[in-house]
Amino acid sequence: MFVKTVEFVISAYHEKDFPRPLYGEVCFVGRSNVGKSSLLNVLFNKKLAKVSKRPGKTRSINFYEVNRKHYFVDLPGYGYAKTSKSERIYWKHLIETYFEKRKNQIRLSVLLLDSRLFPQENDKMFIEWSQYFGIPVLVVLSKVDKLSKADILKKVEVIKQQFNTDVIAYSAITKQGVDDIIEKINKCLA
Repeated sequence: MFVKTVEFVISAYHEKDFPRPLYGEVCFVGRSNVGKSSLLNVLFNKKLAKVSKRPGKTRSINFYEVNRKHYFVDLPGYGYAKTSKSERIYWKHLIETYFEKRKNQIRLSVLLLDSRLFPQENDKMFIEWSQYFGIPVLVVLSKVDKLSKADILKKVEVIKQQFNTDVIAYSAITKQGVDDIIEKINKCLA
């Protein structure tokens, strides 16, 4: 595992909470309940990110310092969440502020998509936004253990063609795709 040390740094609710930059960041984003925290815990090789069955649990931008050199950044999930419209607008603003202020630090955006669902408008907007800032995007199809191999291959190809970006099929249960995700992150942080 390429993560030797990891430490939770801060839950940022405002720009003033963002920690000082290090040597690059990888941000993780996706709809509520898509498995961002589970993926982070797999990469960390320990349970540090809070996992919840209730969508919308991550309400801040969570910074984790990895190997004393980089941040892995867990962004609030978008889409369904039992929160007010004003709070969802606030999350959107917080994420936009993160990208505006940290665009020179972000080396990779990891967009998690539930492999059983079709990409939503928010997913498409996020990819376009990352590409606008010149930030590479890795699409991680989560929960592929619930699909057949044929369905996984088909879904990977459709997403690759739709977004013109790298796509990795991943399962937190079987650990499928973990080595490929690590390899992509390593390349972007090198």
